Amino acid sequence: MKDSLAHILLVEDNRMDVELTLDAFNEARLLNAIHVAPNGQDALDYLFGRGPYTDRSAHPLPSLVLLDLKLPGIDGFEVLRQIKSTAMLKRLPVIILTSSKEEGDRALSYDNGANSYLVKPVSFDGFLDVVRKIEGYWLSLNVAPPGE
Repeated sequence: MKDSLAHILLVEDNRMDVELTLDAFNEARLLNAIHVAPNGQDALDYLFGRGPYTDRSAHPLPSLVLLDLKLPGIDGFEVLRQIKSTAMLKRLPVIILTSSKEEGDRALSYDNGANSYLVKPVSFDGFLDVVRKIEGYWLSLNVAPPGE
């Protein structure tokens, strides 16, 4: 039986942005389980159930991925490409959550299958508003693809 609360994979290397995101989810009183992957390799290992993530009861596939683009090693674009080119993952909603306002980054993200592209707000209140909107749309209003 699937948990009633969505599992979220947050792929973010900046510790302050991780804390900001977790604080915003807490402040918004969202109880979703959030796994933090500090780099692209860890995110892919989690998604593909490799290494320490082979136990799917302890590390279930997420219902949503919040993905930063600028990551050490394997960047967010490559993580996105691998998600969207893999049959078991391609329907997984991926929201790019980045500080990049570059048109090229936005175009490449959508070209590779991103479901949404959000620029990180600079203030906590702005970030809290973004988290509430993510929850309102992606975790409440949006109807998941078949087989989810």
